[in-house]
Amino acid sequence: MGIGTREILVLLVIALLLFGAKRLPDLARSLGRSARILRAETRGHLDGDASPATAAAPPESAK
Repeated sequence: MGIGTREILVLLVIALLLFGAKRLPDLARSLGRSARILRAETRGHLDGDASPATAAAPPESAK
């Protein structure tokens, strides 16, 4: 009872309708980066590393 091909296609069509074809590559790239950071953080946490695996971007100062 997992997610099949039909369900994945429906989700992709919905995403295409919601975000448009031009924004989908940027969203996918951002999702991949977030998943990579999450994986590195959890791996560091499981290994007992107290410091974060990746440095967070400094916050932008208010103008």
